[in-house]
Amino acid sequence: MAKHATKARTDVGHILVQVQEDLKELKENLSQITIQTDGKTLDIQSLETAIRRTEIGLKRQAAEYLNSINRQVLTLPAVEYKDLPAGHSLADTIPANSKIIKKHESYPSLRKKYQGPRLGNAPQHTSPGIQHKMAMDVKILRDPTHPKNRNLINENYGLRFPIIRNALPEIPSQKLAKGTTISPIAILPPANRQDPSLLPPFVSEKDARKGILSLTERGLIPQGSELTLNPSPVQHKLAIMHDCQEKYKKPPPEIYGSYPQKSYYVVISESSPEEPKPLDRLTSKPPLNRGTVTPAPSVMTTSSMKDYNAAQRLLDKEIVPYDFHEPKEFQVVPLHQPLKFPRAYYVTIFSGTLDYTARDFQAFKQRYQSYWKHIFTFLEYLAMKLRKYDVPVAIVEGEKLAKISVVSDLDSQPTWEKLLPALQNKDLVEDIVMRPGQQYKGPDGMVIAATKIQAIWRQYLGRTKYLASLRQKWAAGVIAISWLMHAQMSRVKKTLKQSRQRHLENFRSRAKHLAANWNCIKASRRTIIHIPSLGYARWLRSTVPDIDTQQNLQMGRLCEIKDDNVDVIYICPLWIGEDVTQYYMKLLGLQESVKSGKPEAMVDMTNRLKVITPEATIHFTTHHLCLATHLKYSPQAIKRIKNLIEGKPAYIVGGLLHQDDLAVADMLNVPILGPEPEVAHLYSTKSGSKRIFTSASVPMPPGEYDIYRRQQMREVLIQLIIENLEIKRWLFKVDTEFGGRGTAYFDVTHLPCYHQTLMEFKKVGPTIWLKSKWMQEPAEIKMAKELPGVLAEHAQPVNQEIFPTWEKFLKMFLCQGGVVEAYPPSDSVTNLTVDMLIEPTGEISMVSCGDQIHSTSPLECWGTTVPQCSVEPSNLHSMCVKIAEACKCRGMIGFFSIDLVTFIHPHTMEQQVWATDLDLAYSNQLAMTQLMLFISHGNLACEANTFEVPPKLNEKKRRLRRHEVAKEVQTQTERQGTVFILHEGNKRDRLGMVTIGEDLQGALLTFARNLSVIHQEITAPNVQWENNFQAAIQDIETILGVTIANKSQEANSILPSELMI
Repeated sequence: MAKHATKARTDVGHILVQVQEDLKELKENLSQITIQTDGKTLDIQSLETAIRRTEIGLKRQAAEYLNSINRQVLTLPAVEYKDLPAGHSLADTIPANSKIIKKHESYPSLRKKYQGPRLGNAPQHTSPGIQHKMAMDVKILRDPTHPKNRNLINENYGLRFPIIRNALPEIPSQKLAKGTTISPIAILPPANRQDPSLLPPFVSEKDARKGILSLTERGLIPQGSELTLNPSPVQHKLAIMHDCQEKYKKPPPEIYGSYPQKSYYVVISESSPEEPKPLDRLTSKPPLNRGTVTPAPSVMTTSSMKDYNAAQRLLDKEIVPYDFHEPKEFQVVPLHQPLKFPRAYYVTIFSGTLDYTARDFQAFKQRYQSYWKHIFTFLEYLAMKLRKYDVPVAIVEGEKLAKISVVSDLDSQPTWEKLLPALQNKDLVEDIVMRPGQQYKGPDGMVIAATKIQAIWRQYLGRTKYLASLRQKWAAGVIAISWLMHAQMSRVKKTLKQSRQRHLENFRSRAKHLAANWNCIKASRRTIIHIPSLGYARWLRSTVPDIDTQQNLQMGRLCEIKDDNVDVIYICPLWIGEDVTQYYMKLLGLQESVKSGKPEAMVDMTNRLKVITPEATIHFTTHHLCLATHLKYSPQAIKRIKNLIEGKPAYIVGGLLHQDDLAVADMLNVPILGPEPEVAHLYSTKSGSKRIFTSASVPMPPGEYDIYRRQQMREVLIQLIIENLEIKRWLFKVDTEFGGRGTAYFDVTHLPCYHQTLMEFKKVGPTIWLKSKWMQEPAEIKMAKELPGVLAEHAQPVNQEIFPTWEKFLKMFLCQGGVVEAYPPSDSVTNLTVDMLIEPTGEISMVSCGDQIHSTSPLECWGTTVPQCSVEPSNLHSMCVKIAEACKCRGMIGFFSIDLVTFIHPHTMEQQVWATDLDLAYSNQLAMTQLMLFISHGNLACEANTFEVPPKLNEKKRRLRRHEVAKEVQTQTERQGTVFILHEGNKRDRLGMVTIGEDLQGALLTFARNLSVIHQEITAPNVQWENNFQAAIQDIETILGVTIANKSQEANSILPSELMI
């Protein structure tokens, strides 16, 4: 069937060509014939015109036929427009039924003799090179952006297209300019700057253009010059003063775009109380000064309902043409005279819809034809956004839109902040789009809202699941970390427990070895390592001010080198200065001088005495560690001690032992002369000491221990008060405190029922009172009601720096436990401190004893007088030995101290001695006693309460006995004096002092005189520094009064006495 169609087309083509050739031959023959009829000549010209028209029609039909066969695009022939009339256009010259031919084509001939039209001056027979060139020309003609397109069209068709310049902003080059980019400018010469009287330099016109300010700054015009501008830049003009009642009228708005004759524009009035005046649509202009004009779309006819709907949505008002009676706020006014299109290229978008056939849109498209695709995509995106937010009218400024589209990328979804600057009515659009929920009022608002709701709900579900997974992951991480920490802590605790158990086993084995070889070690050359550590709990150490200085109060331990077989290694808890070290070296070098009585016989003690400070004390300054812990973490100090004791018998004498003392002993592989740390801490408490005293059956003050509850404390106190009505003061002591820090007192005289109860007690007597419980019951009930309030008001802690109130003391008392005991019922009370030694072999000895001196409080020890002279020596010795036996039964060895109190009972008038406290550590009194024995070379016999000093050896024998006696007395008087103890070299706020005298009265007088001198030296006349001297002097005066009264009763005693603080 296709073959038949092709054959039919070929026959039609031959027929058309044959008819065209026949018409041509007929035309040639007619030009040679002349016919006359009835004397008239036949008009051959009219016939030729008819034939020519027929020929043209056939050619056109043949061209269309060939075009349909060859599928080729025809070109427009070259036409000269310069000869056209002024009022005609190109469309007028083309027939109505003709088509525009865009390109000339050489029609192929159906016969060999026919030659169709050619492109320009193309040769009759084209070569392959010419054909290739023609193909390239066709490509150039089809590409309007090609640089040769305009020239080729002008050469072949005579058309000259206008030059369209790119309105896009040129992107500046990114290359950096090197060198100077500005020309030099003139400045004031140096000569004029030095000499202002010289003539000013010439100012060129180029410099003058830069302005007066530039000339003044460069110095070409002096700063103090008075300048006059002619003509003046400020022009005076009369201001128009408007009446306050006159209403401001806005300027007439502009109308953008061109509109057809029957188009409308919208006038929006803000608020006008007057009725609109009628306008003649043919002669008058609309009242543009009444409001803001919103331009209509480019083509808006009266039959266009979409424009009415868009304007009606703008203010929700009814819109009709202007010649109807309309509301005052909104009217539609027809526009008759078309306006010229401005250069800004305004495109109006109604309801998010672009009118592609509008004149302003076409002009905008033609202006930016070269990169229209990108701008059009951006414009469609803007229209989509406007349609989404249901914006009735938006006027787009083409130039701004083009600039924004260049720098914006649609892939990043431009926001309203980037889109609004391209709108001419951006304020109105911004007000609309910024309304809450506006994006859901568009055509697809319900779909968008539903999508948004679903997205938010899915986001909520996803977020909830994500947070739940995060919490689970976090919980799993916390559990895992906690488990790892627990496992690690368990391993560390297990390792530490094993390590401490190993240290304890080694401590016990070395203690057995020390006990077995103690007599041999004591008689041979040995090294004593003194570690004056306070191994209290960490929370307790943190409350002790200057814990390192407190641990260094026992520098008297150095004096144990008085034994020629003893070398001393003293572990110092703080760094002492060179001056303090030299002081002790010179003091200890006086040993031979004391023995021989020759001051020049001094020896160097450097080889026998070593003072070592652990390096960890520098790094752990705020951790409140004890000295043993510092030494444990000081490998250099441990190494040095190992080198010093290598190959020598050695043992450690500590303070209050700590677990780290065992670790240090294990590192050094030496025994410790002391009890196990747990035993020492258990029986160093107030309740622990009561157990020791109870087992030793020694007198104790009435009281109760192991109190941990408030009700228990009240019940115990009431029972003690009723059973001991002669006791007027009761003491509360915290178990773990030391040195009188954790003590409070309460006077029962503050109880309202006490006096009545005391009268009943005196009536019946102590025997009947103690047996008759029914007599005690009313007093118990009254005291139970009165005691809580009286305690809260009248109970006072002794150390108010640590416990400022009774409530804080009571909280610590109940937390740590404590005891309640009686204060001696006497006005004259003497406290004693006795130092005992339990050797590893079990031998018990009393190494020091002294009466306490008090300063600010009678419950805190400030100093002691050695030897004691308050209790019968035999009674005191037997009592202390009983306590030592009880301690030995519990496995305790080493040094410990016992606190006792003695007084005369007011009813029996007999001396009583109570054991009050036990401290299983090396005491400060014992350290000061060692210093006293060293400098005096004396002997303290605690069993006999004597301190003996041997006489100095005479170089020559005296013949007369009286001279020998005088010399002996002189020697004894030469062994009296004062020695000071330096505890540290930085703050220097603490000082130890030892005074040796012939008797107690002389020692106390010397001691008081020294305190007075020190007080005068360290204080100014107008400034009195805080110290504890004055209170101590008052207590010394009290002791002196007692000694003077008892001096007459003393037997022949010329033995010296010692006083220490």
